[in-house]
Amino acid sequence: MTFLDIKSPEKSDVAIDVRLGEDVAANALVGHVRKRFQTAEDGRYSDEQRWLRAYKNYRGLSNNESPDKMRGSERSKVFIKITKVKVLAAVGQISDILFANKRFPIVVEATPDPEGMPEFAHLKSPQEDQIQSPVGFPGDEMELLPGATEATASAENPVIRGLGPEYDTTNLVPGPGKIGQPQIKPAALAAKNMEKIIHDQLLDTDAVKKLRSALFECCLLGTGVIKGPFTSEKTIPRWRRNEMGGREYAPISKNKPKISHVSCWNLYPDPNATAIDEAEYVIERHKLNREQLRKLKDEPYFDHGMIEELLENGPNYEEKYFEAQLQSDQNDPIYSESRFEVLEYWGIMDAKLAKDAGLEIFENMEDLSSYQVNAWVSGNKILRLVVNPFTPERMPYHAFPYEVNPYQLFGVGISENMEDAQLLMNGHIRMAIDNLALAGNVVFDVDEAMLVPGQNYDIYPGKVFRRQSGVTGTAINSINFPNTAPANAQMYDKARQLADEETGIPSIMHGQTGVTGTGRTAAGLSMLMSSSTLSIKSVIKNIDDYLLKPLGETYFQWNMQFNEEDPEIEGDLEIKPRGTSAVMQKEVRTQRLVTLLQTVANPMLAPFVKIPNLIRELAISQDIDPNDLVNDVNEAAIFADVLRGLNERQQQPDQGGVSPIGATNGAGGGMEGAGGVPTGANPQDESGIGGGNIGVGSAPLAGEAGFTGNLTEAAE
Repeated sequence: MTFLDIKSPEKSDVAIDVRLGEDVAANALVGHVRKRFQTAEDGRYSDEQRWLRAYKNYRGLSNNESPDKMRGSERSKVFIKITKVKVLAAVGQISDILFANKRFPIVVEATPDPEGMPEFAHLKSPQEDQIQSPVGFPGDEMELLPGATEATASAENPVIRGLGPEYDTTNLVPGPGKIGQPQIKPAALAAKNMEKIIHDQLLDTDAVKKLRSALFECCLLGTGVIKGPFTSEKTIPRWRRNEMGGREYAPISKNKPKISHVSCWNLYPDPNATAIDEAEYVIERHKLNREQLRKLKDEPYFDHGMIEELLENGPNYEEKYFEAQLQSDQNDPIYSESRFEVLEYWGIMDAKLAKDAGLEIFENMEDLSSYQVNAWVSGNKILRLVVNPFTPERMPYHAFPYEVNPYQLFGVGISENMEDAQLLMNGHIRMAIDNLALAGNVVFDVDEAMLVPGQNYDIYPGKVFRRQSGVTGTAINSINFPNTAPANAQMYDKARQLADEETGIPSIMHGQTGVTGTGRTAAGLSMLMSSSTLSIKSVIKNIDDYLLKPLGETYFQWNMQFNEEDPEIEGDLEIKPRGTSAVMQKEVRTQRLVTLLQTVANPMLAPFVKIPNLIRELAISQDIDPNDLVNDVNEAAIFADVLRGLNERQQQPDQGGVSPIGATNGAGGGMEGAGGVPTGANPQDESGIGGGNIGVGSAPLAGEAGFTGNLTEAAE
C-alpha cells in the first residue's frame, strides 16, 4: 500500500501538516463517510447478487440454499463447469492479444498540431543568421521578455525543451528544413522518450500481473478495477568497488509509479454514476490485520495516535453476507476476530466539514465551497485526511467492463451472459443421469395377495417365492422405464451451442474435439482460431477506452508532476492504446503488410512509405518484439555498410586471379564461366573437349599485360 507525496499545485516542496480536529468535528466527518458508504452498499446490492451467481456458476456450486432441500427425484447433483472453461478461455485469449509481443499495449505520440513545441526543427543556416536577429523580432514570439537575457531565451527555447542535453548547444530553430537539409521532430522525440519511461515503469512494478488479475474479474464478474498509479519506492540492486578493490552491495532507491488490483467486492462507487470520472465519490473497503494497520504509520500523513488508539480498542471488522457465500463450504468458520475495517474515501467533501475536521488546505483554495479529499476512516477514527494529491484532480481508480451496461458502472460478464445455458446444461445432464439410473435397473411390481404372507421380497438369482394356493396370475412383474438419455444429451449439445452464441466464444477456442470441414486442416484451423478473435473485438475496445488510455494518461500526468529525473518528456503528447489494433486477423494483417512491402520495393514508391515503421508493424503482426529484431535508421545504415563491404569482398577474385567455383567473375579477364572457364566449356569435363563447344576468351588490349605489342615486353 503506497501513496503519493503530496505537493501544492505549484509543486511546492512544503509538505502538509495534518492536524485532526476535535472529536465532534471528526465524528461528523466519519458519519459523512459512513453514510456515503451505506448508500453505495445499498446501491450495488443487485450487482452483488449477479456476482454471487456468476461465481457459483464458475466454481460449480449450487445456487440453492442447501443440497438437502432438493427434491427427492433430483438424485444427481452434477455440475458441468462450462462457465469456468469459457471464462478461462476468454482470459487467455485477451491476454495473448494484449501482451503477445511482450510489450504493454500503450504508445505515446505527438499530437497532429503540437502546442508548445514545434513539429519540425532544423539547424539555422548562415543565411538565416543574416536576415534574423538571434533574439527575435516583435510579433514572432521569439523576442525577449522584460528582464530576460539571450541565455534565458536559449534555455526556454521550445525546440530544446524536452529533447535532451545533446541538443543544448545546437542552434535549432522551429520549422522544417530546406530540401536535403537535416531536420528533427522534437515533439516525436519527446513522445518516444515518454513512451520508453512509461513502459519501463510498468515493467519495474510488475503491472502485467496486476492487469491479469483485474482481467479475470472483468471476464467473470463483468468489471475489472485497477488503482493508481501511486508512488512507491523500488530498491535497485547495485554493486560497486570499495576502497579495497572488492565488490560491495550498494543498492539505491528510486520512486516509481505503481498500480494495484482492487476487487469489485471491495469497491463502493457512487450509485448514481455510470463511470468512475462521473462519480462524486468512491470508497474502497480494506480488511487489515494488526501488522498491516501498523505499517500505515510508515506512510505519509497518517495519524499515528489514532492508529494506536484503534489497535488498543481491538478489531472492528464485520463480515458481509456475501463473504460467507464466496467460500466453497459455507459451514467453514470465518476468521475475522483479528481484522480491522478501514474505509478509504476519495471524492467531494463540503469545505466547512473538511476544515472543521482538520484538513490543511492551500492558500489558493480558501474561497472554494468543496474540496477533493482523501480520507481514511476506521470505527470512529480518522486515520488520514488530505487534499487530493493529483494534478489535475482525479479518482485513482480505473473500472473497465467486459460488456458495457449503459445505465450502470458495473458491466456484464461471461457468466451472466451464459447463465441460462449453464442451467440448461446442468438440468439435462442431471435428467439423463437420473433416467439412466432408472432405465438400467428393473423395477418390480409385486401382488402381495398372491403370495404367502411373511416372505422376504428381496430378489436374487435362485430366489423362490411361495404363492397362495388356488390363486392364478403373475405375482411379480418387471417394469422397464424408457431410456430418454439420448434426447437429454441432444438438448445438452443445443444448450452448449447456445452458450457459444451467448458468449461469442466458440468451443474450438478451448479444445473442442471432433471439428469437421475447414477445421480439419492446419491452415483451416488457424483461420477458424483467427476468426474467433473477432468476437472479442468489442471487449478489447472497452479495455482500450476504459483502462489502457486513461491508465496511460495517468502515468503521463504522474511523470509530469513527480518525475524530475527525466526532463526529456515534455511536449504536447497523446496516449494511444494498441489493444484493438491487435485484434485484426494475424494472417490477413501479415499478408497485407508483406504485399505492401513488396509494392514499395519499387524505387519510385519507396520514398513515399515509412519503411522502418512498415518493418516494425510486420514484426508485431507475427508476435515479435520489434525492439529485439528491428534496427532503427542509424543501425540500419551501419549494417548496410557492413553488408556492402561483405558483398564487395565476395565479388573480388582470389590471390591467384581465379574466382571460386560457382562465383560470378566480372573482372577476370572476360571469363564469364565458373572458375575462370570460358563460356560454353564444361568444367566437369576432364577430357578438355568441352562437349564440342570451344570457349572464347577476351584478348588483351594495347598497353595491357600480355599484349605482345608492348615495347617493354618486346625488349625483354
